[in-house]
Amino acid sequence: MDYRKTGEALYIRIDREDEIVGCILDVCKKEGVMSAVFSGIGGCSEAQIQTFLPETGIFETRTLSGMLELVSLTGNVVVDCQGELQHHTHAVFSYKNGKEHHVAGGHIKSITVLYTAEIELRPVIGGVIGRQFNPETGTGFWSFR
Repeated sequence: MDYRKTGEALYIRIDREDEIVGCILDVCKKEGVMSAVFSGIGGCSEAQIQTFLPETGIFETRTLSGMLELVSLTGNVVVDCQGELQHHTHAVFSYKNGKEHHVAGGHIKSITVLYTAEIELRPVIGGVIGRQFNPETGTGFWSFR
């Protein structure tokens, strides 16, 4: 992984076998970024995609493997009530299964890079966005500080 800061944005190149979410969080820690939004594209080898099931309060996880085109990655980084960085990431992948082309997407647990991933990270300026747990839904939402 390598990255550069240009103006207020950070541009991150994530390399083969690196895990995307972990790399984004590492850059945030190194740069002191407490809140940010990000987007990206790339070529990946594995993705753990989750779907939240409100009736059970758990995430169902599906793993995709093979040549996965990361068509769209979008998410945010915020701090929780303990001051720890948290991510909320969604992605869409295209891939081939036999002769058929498929698309899959959802909430992301992890993504492993096959070739490269290119991420733009935009820190929040002039404040911090937190995440607060909502017991009614069993998930966390933005809290403005």
